[in-house]
Amino acid sequence: MTSTGPDGRAGIDAALVKRLIAAQFPRWADLPVAPVAVDGWDNRTYRLGDDMTVRLPTAAGYVAAVAKENEWLPRLAPQLPVAIPQVLAAGIPGEGYPFPWSVRAWLPGETAVPERIADLPEFARSVAAFLLALQACDTTGGPAGGEHSWFRGCSPRHYADQVYRDLRNLAGHIDTARAAEVWQAALAADWRGRPVWFHGDIAPGNLLVVDGKLSAVIDFGTSGVGDPACDLVIAWTVFHGDSREAFRETVAQDESTWARARGWALWKAMLVLGGALDAGDRPQIEDNMRVIAEVLSDHARR
Repeated sequence: MTSTGPDGRAGIDAALVKRLIAAQFPRWADLPVAPVAVDGWDNRTYRLGDDMTVRLPTAAGYVAAVAKENEWLPRLAPQLPVAIPQVLAAGIPGEGYPFPWSVRAWLPGETAVPERIADLPEFARSVAAFLLALQACDTTGGPAGGEHSWFRGCSPRHYADQVYRDLRNLAGHIDTARAAEVWQAALAADWRGRPVWFHGDIAPGNLLVVDGKLSAVIDFGTSGVGDPACDLVIAWTVFHGDSREAFRETVAQDESTWARARGWALWKAMLVLGGALDAGDRPQIEDNMRVIAEVLSDHARR
């Protein structure tokens, strides 16, 4: 286990990336290395020159995604309507860093925060069209949802213990009786469809926009083959009103899938809300309270 470095977790910093590149891909050794402006938790990403990035998992639990993405991203890319990461090289442990890593082509664009989106209903339709294209991809040999996907693509039942704990802890902060009803409806809506590809983390940080429109989808670390309900959570975290209806209409999922999606959204929002309350993080508290309220309201209308 490596120590925490100055720029991130697992001892990862720009100096380490420079050493890894020099040792394993010397043709790129003279290129500058710099942190990206917006980074993730599961992986650290560094800009390599103008046209590439280096992506390194921060802990052992995220390592399975490296080989999965290396194998499957090239297969999925030709079938999707917007760009996804292109893997250029596969790195191995070295220079004191214990995990496999990868070099990828740089994707232009900015993360899809609302102020960068020109037309939110149209953006919602574009995200839905991407999901439908992903679901139509050939699943032969694809990795079934499980530990590598943090159980996305499986039943939300896997997180039942967390949900029941959060329902107890959040009493007085949210309507726990209605939340429990939403959760039970999610568990009762058993998935009986054919397995399809899912992304597993359709969120603003993994959606890139250029000129206000969806241009790329990144971070397939939680992807796999199984139930696509987890990919619908963006309906409440980002979309609302006309944009939510545009997403719902375009993505065309059945009511059982939406019930499971509400379960996924409720699980994550309650989990984050609990931590935000402990930390006194007002923006996170307000945002996740809003998501929970909208999920409960959506359930009541169905």
